[in-house]
Amino acid sequence: MDLSIIIINYKTKQVTADCLASISKSKDKLNKEVVVVDNGSADGSIDYLKKRFPWVKFYDSGGNLGFAGGNNFGFRRSSGKYIWLLNSDTILKSNTIDTLMKMAVKQNSSIASCRLLNSDGSVQPQGGYLPDLWRVKAWMLFIDDLPLISWFFPAYHVNCISYFKKNRHPGWLAGTAMLISRDVYRKLKGLDDKIFMYGEDVEFCLRANQLGYRVDYFSRPALTHLGQASGSSRGAILGEYKGLKYIYQKHYSHWQYSWLRLLLKTGAFLRKIIFRNKIYDEAFKLA
Repeated sequence: MDLSIIIINYKTKQVTADCLASISKSKDKLNKEVVVVDNGSADGSIDYLKKRFPWVKFYDSGGNLGFAGGNNFGFRRSSGKYIWLLNSDTILKSNTIDTLMKMAVKQNSSIASCRLLNSDGSVQPQGGYLPDLWRVKAWMLFIDDLPLISWFFPAYHVNCISYFKKNRHPGWLAGTAMLISRDVYRKLKGLDDKIFMYGEDVEFCLRANQLGYRVDYFSRPALTHLGQASGSSRGAILGEYKGLKYIYQKHYSHWQYSWLRLLLKTGAFLRKIIFRNKIYDEAFKLA
């Protein structure tokens, strides 16, 4: 088996159906399988999707395992040499799978992804550099938004669109469409399921980086990522704060963790003033 595509469905049966329909139009000649893990939707998702896509392997996880837990569940039921963690709210082009796989095999990528597009066709930033304290500081204090700064100090979250027009070796890639060698996924023991959602991709790439595995961003092919189909902006903000705290507790020293919390609180306070969004009250308390 060349490729296993793993998709987590959580109350997004129509969105997942659109994703599966786009996969069915792929022009690749790979020996592949599609594994859909339903994360306890309890809305008839599996029956709905089975009738429309009988060639897909469907599994009920028995509850909401989160993004990491759901993908680990799917991995154990897959057999591909590469696995592709693919969000349900993505729409592929006919050449996406074929081109991505050819490039990953050619470059001997351990982890890879491709260009993400918004629904209007504009480039959607994804990934960046591993979150050391300087990069978190630059992010929380808006330093990385200043002209030219990002050229000298690559950001934790890269938002410069021109960055994504060339092939890159970032520190981490978003879990939206993360292609991973099966051997690497197994050796790293999968995603850390102690992170329910948001940050598990960063943590996984951090561990891969520590072991010298290659991470590749390819500027082509592309796919459309609708975004927030099974989550929320509130969930993303709070989830990222939780994820970073967990990463620092797991991988960094106590003093670095203390500084991280101070930076997150400062960033939440500034954002509350600037954006006047009450979510940053919650983020401040969480930090």
